[in-house]
Amino acid sequence: MPYDRICISSGHGLYVRGASGILDEVDEARLVVEAVADALRKRGCEVNLFHDDVSRSQNENLNRIVDYHNGQVRDIDVSVHFNAYEQVEKPMGTECLYYSNSGLAGQVAAAIAAAGGLINRGPKQRTDLFFLNNTAMPAILIEVCFVDSETDADLYRGHFDDIVEAITEVLGGEGDDEVVPPQDDVLLHVTGKCSHFGGPDDTGVAPDEGLAFINHIDDAPQLFLPFQPEGTSGLARRLNPYIHYLAARWDYSKTPKPSLLEDVALVRAAKTGIALKAFPADWGPHEKTGRVADLSPGLMDDLGINTDDEVEVIFPYQLSLPFPED
Repeated sequence: MPYDRICISSGHGLYVRGASGILDEVDEARLVVEAVADALRKRGCEVNLFHDDVSRSQNENLNRIVDYHNGQVRDIDVSVHFNAYEQVEKPMGTECLYYSNSGLAGQVAAAIAAAGGLINRGPKQRTDLFFLNNTAMPAILIEVCFVDSETDADLYRGHFDDIVEAITEVLGGEGDDEVVPPQDDVLLHVTGKCSHFGGPDDTGVAPDEGLAFINHIDDAPQLFLPFQPEGTSGLARRLNPYIHYLAARWDYSKTPKPSLLEDVALVRAAKTGIALKAFPADWGPHEKTGRVADLSPGLMDDLGINTDDEVEVIFPYQLSLPFPED
C-alpha cells in the first residue's frame, strides 16, 4: 500500500562508516535516500529524511537514527543500506529485512531486483537489528545490493534511476505519470483467470522441468534463485518465487522468443485494481485450464489475488506514453 508519511534514513554515518568495496555503503545510501525522498515528495508524500553527520560510535549512531525516526509523525520507517560479503565478480543481489512487515519487504526486494536486473534474495526476517527492533512504526531495512560484487555494482550504477523509481513506486504509489502501451503496439492483451507457477515449492512441475524460451540462467539472471533447490535440476523450480514473472500463451510469430527477454508485461488485478510489471518467463497455461496466465507466487501476493482471480495482461509495457483517458 502507498504511504502518505514516510521517514527514511541512510545507514551508518559520516564518521561511523559502513561497508566499503567497489561501492561505499554510506556514500551510496545517501544518494539513494536523497533521490527517493525527492521522488516521493513529487508524488505528494510527506517525507522526513535523516543522515547522521554527528555520531562517533556505533552505539551513538544507532540510537541517533532511531531517535530521529521516533520523533517524527509517519506511517513507515525505512533505512537504506548496502550489503557486503567478499570481493567477487558474480552477482549477489538485493534483499529487504523486516521484523514484522514481510509483505512490504517482499515488494521492495522484488521491485529493486526487477528494476536493476539484480538477483532477488527476497524478504528476510531479522529480530536482532536495533533499527527494526526499536522504531515505533512498521519498518524495513533495504539492502540495495552488495558493495563488493562487481556485477551488482555495474547493475546498480547502470540502473540507479530505475532502482530509485522502483522503491518510490512501492512506498508512494505509481504516481500520475505511470504509463501503459498504446493499443496499436500491443502484441498480447488478454483478460481472464490466473494461477501460479514456479519456484522450489511448485510440485506441479517436475524437478527437472525447464522453461519454454529461457535455456540458461544467464539469459535472465534476475529471475532465478542463487542456488539450485535441493533435489531439482530444472529452471522452473529454480525460479525465484518473489520475483514478478509470468507465463502466457505467447504467439511466437508476433513475439519471438528472444523478444520476450527484452520487454516486460503489465499485469492488472481486477479485484484490487493493482497493476504491476512482470517478466515473461514461460509459455502457458494450457487452454484446457480455462486460465490466461500463470504468475509467480510473489506477483500474486503483491497483486492481492488468489488462484482463479481475474487479471488483465498487456505486453509489451512501454515506458514513454501517458495513460489513455478513461
